[in-house]
Amino acid sequence: MRVVGRSAFVRAQPLIAVRNVRESSRWYRHLLGFDSLPEHPHREVYDRMQCRGELILQLHAWDKDAHPNLVNADAAPPGHGVLLWFEVGDFDEVVERARASRAQVILEPHINPNPNHREIWLRDPDGYVVVIASPDGEVSS
Repeated sequence: MRVVGRSAFVRAQPLIAVRNVRESSRWYRHLLGFDSLPEHPHREVYDRMQCRGELILQLHAWDKDAHPNLVNADAAPPGHGVLLWFEVGDFDEVVERARASRAQVILEPHINPNPNHREIWLRDPDGYVVVIASPDGEVSS
């Protein structure tokens, strides 16, 4: 029996437009340990960031394939109003990799008292805000 208005399965699969798919792919793979698609002829235009076979983030080049809203990179600030938020089990190691890669830090590691976890806020190579958070409740009161 199908229940109207409710889905048996929902999974977010965010896609962001980037200026250089290969560079962004390297950045996310280094920072978060993602896997990407095997080499393919469409690599300059598209990549999928995966963790243990699960799709986490898609990267698509600006002004390719005539997709709506993936044109004119200079029309608005990158990701205005959007945060790419990742919960990680190895927060300290991700912070070390962020520092080693000289990622732009917007907010240094800190405790967010509401979910009782740690966060660091960064900018990716295209200027998107990326938040790395430890699991909720990870920080004891």
